[in-house]
Amino acid sequence: MTRTAPEPPSSRPATAPGAPAPEAPASTAQTPAAQTSAAPEPAPGPASGTPAPGPASAAPAPDPAAATGAGPVCRRLEGRTAVVTGAGSGIGLATARRLAAEGAHVVCGDIDQSAGKAAADEVGGLFAHVDVTDPDQVEALFRAAYDTYGSVDVAFNNAGISPPDDDSILETGLEAWKRVQEVNLTSVYLCCKAAIPYMRRQGRGSIVNTASFVARMGAATSQISYTASKGGVLALSRELGVQFAREGIRVNALCPGPVNTPLLRELFAKDPERAARRLVHIPLGRFAEAEEIAAAVAFLASDDASFVNATDFLVDGGISGAYVTPL
Repeated sequence: MTRTAPEPPSSRPATAPGAPAPEAPASTAQTPAAQTSAAPEPAPGPASGTPAPGPASAAPAPDPAAATGAGPVCRRLEGRTAVVTGAGSGIGLATARRLAAEGAHVVCGDIDQSAGKAAADEVGGLFAHVDVTDPDQVEALFRAAYDTYGSVDVAFNNAGISPPDDDSILETGLEAWKRVQEVNLTSVYLCCKAAIPYMRRQGRGSIVNTASFVARMGAATSQISYTASKGGVLALSRELGVQFAREGIRVNALCPGPVNTPLLRELFAKDPERAARRLVHIPLGRFAEAEEIAAAVAFLASDDASFVNATDFLVDGGISGAYVTPL
């Protein structure tokens, strides 16, 4: 059964006896333009820190790997709590499905009420309506995860936008630049700031921040603010991974290549030439499917990646390693 987090109170989350109070918890956004929505608040959670009944008590989550060939599901996240921002579509939705199939309690954050709740319904998780650029709503998102399930084990900070008015530096206005930076980079800062105190208290956690292969490579088909924002995600993730490693917290930047998502389809529908110019550079000859990226997130979130930290984790079909691609 899906849980919907109610409106958050002004007070901060209760802490376990003798434990330091965590800093502001986090939220989520997945759409361009206006990202303003009231952050929901968690249902009363377990005072003891024992996870409350969640997805495990709902109908079994679908096995995304079975249909996509993205890799076997091994229940590597059994009983853990994962927060996914931008969970209503694309990579976020595929990842919510995969993490639930791996045994996690999934908290689906999205600014799109309908899509986000549908995702949570599907995976038997908790939905939180959230704007990831709003510190209070981000705080409420992570507080909801902790209060409902008793831990914050995985944070997949994935919400992002790629609007058409983000183009060449010669064409992109300051407002377009700022909007992309807020959603793609500032939101990652806010989500990490909110998640880390819970993870420090637990002595473990895995944070996966969505960057992009474009942060590693230049492109003549520029989206200047998007590229710069993803470069910021790389630097932020690297620094946090180093800073908190000895407290059991791993932080990695996920760098997908072009992915067959609504975001990319919308962008390329407006400019088919741009799509063709990118596709030719991928050695595998196709864009990734969201489920393939979700499989990488599941790996990074799990103990299978216990020695993977502060990295730029490329899942790009070989595009970053190619000079001349096959005919």
